[in-house]
Amino acid sequence: MGTVAPGTRLPSSRELAARHSASPVTVQKALHTLAGMGLVEARPGSGTFVRQRPSRPGPPDFGWQTNTLGAPAERIPTLSTPLRDIPTDAVGLHSGYPARELLPERAVRAALVRASRGEAALRRAPAAGLPDLQTWFAAELSETTPHDVTAAAARDVIVVPGSQSGVCAVLRSLVGPGRPVVMESPTYWGAMAAAAQAGSTIVPIPSRPEGPDPDDLSRALDSSGATVFYAQPNFANPTGALWSADARDRVLAVLRKRGAFMIEDDWAHDFGIDVPAIPLASADDTGTIIYVRSLTKSVSPALRVAAIIARGPVRERIAGYHGADAMYVSPILQAATLDVVLSPAWRTHRRHLTEALRVRRDLLMDCLHDHVPELTVDRPPRGGLNIWARLPYQVDAGALVRECERHAVVIAAGDEWFPSEPSGPFVRLNFAAPDPARLPDATRVIGTALRGLLNQSPQ
Repeated sequence: MGTVAPGTRLPSSRELAARHSASPVTVQKALHTLAGMGLVEARPGSGTFVRQRPSRPGPPDFGWQTNTLGAPAERIPTLSTPLRDIPTDAVGLHSGYPARELLPERAVRAALVRASRGEAALRRAPAAGLPDLQTWFAAELSETTPHDVTAAAARDVIVVPGSQSGVCAVLRSLVGPGRPVVMESPTYWGAMAAAAQAGSTIVPIPSRPEGPDPDDLSRALDSSGATVFYAQPNFANPTGALWSADARDRVLAVLRKRGAFMIEDDWAHDFGIDVPAIPLASADDTGTIIYVRSLTKSVSPALRVAAIIARGPVRERIAGYHGADAMYVSPILQAATLDVVLSPAWRTHRRHLTEALRVRRDLLMDCLHDHVPELTVDRPPRGGLNIWARLPYQVDAGALVRECERHAVVIAAGDEWFPSEPSGPFVRLNFAAPDPARLPDATRVIGTALRGLLNQSPQ
């Protein structure tokens, strides 16, 4: 319509049909579509005319909002690199999710159809979640609970719309504005974003491959007065660290001695490769550990369903904050998720997933060894989705990211996982999301870009 002057009267639908050898019905549908888009208008008794387009206004002025908003109490981090959308022809090693073929797609689709046909489609869910789903989360945790520890019960479970929402609810309810929370450095960027949203101050302690030094944790709790510690004991994001048995026992002892809570983010529970994930919460019946378990990454990103398991009065406080924010999680999503995890195919899928992740991890490690020997990987991750690699000290991680992106390879600089100054230049590389067939070429791009930056840097 751009070649027809505004105000021009169009021929009738019958005339247009004759000119273009189309049926009058087809032409009439096209005119209705153009009218809906605001390109033409029908004038009863006169015909159909090309609509006069209004002159394009200048850009709106939002400057008035500066005075009203003022400065934020805490700077909320920008959208993380793992959530970026990238061109379809690019190789994405930046993602925080596994590839679609690593999800139980058929089970998810069937479960959503069944859920949409049932009662879940027309009623609200209880605030704490569907009772059967609460029972499943509690039962799963009890599978690894020792006989001398009282297992969690369904009443301890709060179903939340994704683990990010759960971590936000816990930090708001237990920490809040101006209060400290201890975190490892580096740590999950979403936890830092949740702390910023809550107005809390992060007290960092060093992350180590076998888990944090309990003495570091003790000093941080004592010096800051913090009563909450956030961590990922199983296959931590981004480092892949898996806490040793000694670190688990000593950290739990430190927390109990000081009457402090720990938020255990079990984000990678379904992504064990060499060993399964054993939640620290399964060894605790004192209410010290507040356990967050997500199904979003392993079932489907479209099913944002997770659980908080907390015991004692703290559970009621968290439930109150969650209810004020989310009210309840969609019963359709809960019912579909429950359908998937109760299906016989779920355990089979998890076994296949373990092997698929092992193949992809080993392939990326081999490609990095062959094409990017300048990177340092302390040890292959025993689970999770990512490889955490140190760059030569003189290389700027951001510059490497930009150079790789010029050649359609997207990686994530490690800086955004540090709550304080980075301890060095790192990159995080996802081995579960990209097409394995493209990993050799992608790592060649990384290697070429890295060596180009090394040649430019002063020796």
